[in-house]
Amino acid sequence: MEEETKVMWLIIEKLARMNRWGGSHTEITNLTKGLPLHYIRSNKGKRTIQKAIKELIRREFMLAKPSTGEFHVSLNPKKAKEIMQFYEQHKKL
Repeated sequence: MEEETKVMWLIIEKLARMNRWGGSHTEITNLTKGLPLHYIRSNKGKRTIQKAIKELIRREFMLAKPSTGEFHVSLNPKKAKEIMQFYEQHKKL
């Protein structure tokens, strides 16, 4: 779970840095760009990324919508306080 939490933190950081909140979204494939290579290159790492994305959507931290044949995601502005609490709490992982 710690690896999944770390990936969730990295995804939240990336989306927040890109200012992807609510109506401003990005393709789900862009989430993996810039992640450490050991996540991108290994099957275990890819599964961890998929689990992290599913967990962010399940918690409603991230919104997903189909768009132009690809799913697009953004951070949920209604959960901004909870997202930032998660981000600060797990900053040291």
